[in-house]
Amino acid sequence: MSRFRQPNRRRRSYGGKRSGLRRALDVAVTLLIFASLALVVARIDRFSVQQLAGQTRVGDGDSLEIDGERLRLKGIDAPELGQTCRIDGRAYDCGREARAALQQLVRSPDLACEGWERDRFDRLLVRCTAGGRDVNAAMVEAGWAVAYGDYERMEDDARRNRRGLWAGSFEEPREWRRQKALNAEPRHGAFTRGINIWRKLFDKGGDAGETL
Repeated sequence: MSRFRQPNRRRRSYGGKRSGLRRALDVAVTLLIFASLALVVARIDRFSVQQLAGQTRVGDGDSLEIDGERLRLKGIDAPELGQTCRIDGRAYDCGREARAALQQLVRSPDLACEGWERDRFDRLLVRCTAGGRDVNAAMVEAGWAVAYGDYERMEDDARRNRRGLWAGSFEEPREWRRQKALNAEPRHGAFTRGINIWRKLFDKGGDAGETL
C-alpha cells in the first residue's frame, strides 16, 4: 500500500504549488489590468478630438492651416507642389491644380475640421466638411487626390470616369516623393493609428508637439 501512497502525496504537493502559482499569476494579471485602466483614465484627455474653424490657408492639395494650426487631410494623398503629370501628351503642374481644387472646396464659411491624430510632421490629421460636403472625399471624387488609407470607393469612381489626375497619367504622390528623396509619409491606416495611441498613452509629453 505504501508504494502507492507516496506518488499520490507528491501529486497533491505539486498540485498545491501549481495552484499557488496560478493564484499569483491571476493577481498579477488583475493588477496589470487595473494599472492599464488607470493609465488610460489618467490620459484620456490626450485623445480629445480637436475641432477647428476660422481663417484658412491652403498649402497644397491635402494640407491647410487654420488659425496657425497645420492640418493634413486624413485618408487622402494629393500631388505635391512642383509635381507634374501628363494629359494629351503635355505636362502640367498637377500639384497646383490639386491645390486650386482644395481652395475652391474650403471657401465655404461653414468649413470645419476635426481630428486627434498627428502625422510625423506634427500636422493634425483631420476630416473636414464644408457646405455639407466631406472635403476629403470630394478631393478624391474629383480626381485631385488618391485614396491613402480611406476613400477607395471614391477613387474607383474617379478612375472609371477619368476625372482630374485620371484624365491622363501621373505618378502616385508617395512614389514621386520617394524619387525626390523627400521624407516618407505613412498611409493613414491602422498602423499609424496604433502608433498614435501608443505615444499618447506612454509618451511623457503627450501634447500637440508629439510626432510619429
